[in-house]
Amino acid sequence: MDEESLKKRLKLFALRIIKLSESLPQTMTGRTLGNQIIRSGTSPGANYRAACLAKSDKDFLNKLKMVEEELDETLYWFKLIIESGLVEKSLLEKLMAENLELFKIIASSITTMKRKMNSQ
Repeated sequence: MDEESLKKRLKLFALRIIKLSESLPQTMTGRTLGNQIIRSGTSPGANYRAACLAKSDKDFLNKLKMVEEELDETLYWFKLIIESGLVEKSLLEKLMAENLELFKIIASSITTMKRKMNSQ
């Protein structure tokens, strides 16, 4: 996947996370989990943009790892939202699938960058 396509995909993912957060109930739990998933679900796009401007391969790799961590954290918040009964799992399946696909893309990019750095 090329850089611009991934930037767009991460941005669309962030927008979907925003909509999810806005749909959560205005209870203490809903607001708390909404705030958490907003932070973790919108930051991969910003961190990927930063990675694209990295000054070195090491800097790029570190920023990609941040994207990976935030996507993993977002999965955690999805699970808590579902298991707390705030949203039915069936309503989040596509968004969770996108999260997993993005995670796999980033993880693959990390592996590729590590190989490149080790061969130099």
